[in-house]
Amino acid sequence: MSQDSQTPESVPTADGMPMLGLGTWQNEDPDQCADSVATALEMGYRHIDTAQIYGNEAAVGRGIEQADVDREDVFLATKVWISELAHDDVLSSTEESLEKLGVDYVDLLYVHWPAEAYDPEPTLSAFDQLVDEGKVERVGVSNFEPEHVDEAIDTLDAELFANQFECHPLLPQEELRARCEDAGVNVVAYSPLARGKVFDVPEIQRVAEKHDVSAAAVSLAWLREKGVTTIPKATSEDHIRDNWGALAVDLDDEDVAAIDAIDEREREVDPDFAPW
Repeated sequence: MSQDSQTPESVPTADGMPMLGLGTWQNEDPDQCADSVATALEMGYRHIDTAQIYGNEAAVGRGIEQADVDREDVFLATKVWISELAHDDVLSSTEESLEKLGVDYVDLLYVHWPAEAYDPEPTLSAFDQLVDEGKVERVGVSNFEPEHVDEAIDTLDAELFANQFECHPLLPQEELRARCEDAGVNVVAYSPLARGKVFDVPEIQRVAEKHDVSAAAVSLAWLREKGVTTIPKATSEDHIRDNWGALAVDLDDEDVAAIDAIDEREREVDPDFAPW
């Protein structure tokens, strides 16, 4: 399949979630953010990821509105920040997110981190309420370790749909991915290119040369082979298109094994309040 032949229908999905999306972290210029979202949607992307703390929900909503794509065809996700995780704050801050995004519902709402105001019972009961009210289609968590995933599953009435965390060839997260798979929880990888560090890894460079594609495309294809959804951040049309081109990359067993064998480890996101 050539890059030009890819369509939204050709994007693999995980329980209805397109496995390649556009991340918007640090896409803070409102016009640039709106344009990048619109560009991605016009190109064929159907999964857009944002968060309250990114400060760009309004711009993301404007980008969705700009694109010639029906709202119901866009898988839209946002995240509740750690200061807003008390029960009533989840409800009020999500209402604000919906207003900023200009939508009646989001397809997926995440707990951004199990930190600060997070308390499983009151926090997750608010998420359940939002599902019951039709304002949230699916419940997710982000940066949850295996024990937090288990606790969330036991606490929620709704199904736990996804866990979003940093994952890439330099941080493959085998244990956490396996726990999510066993529990039927989809994995969504943020920073899937390790903030560009994958570009300098010889094993990835060799696979990229073999397929005549970018190191970014190889890394995204490797994650897809692992059943992981990716949401690489990109602002320029060239980068958005290059990531889209990863869908046309078919890695063979030798390629996957070569990337699996990388022993370098690098975590890019490691705040003081992280649970690990």
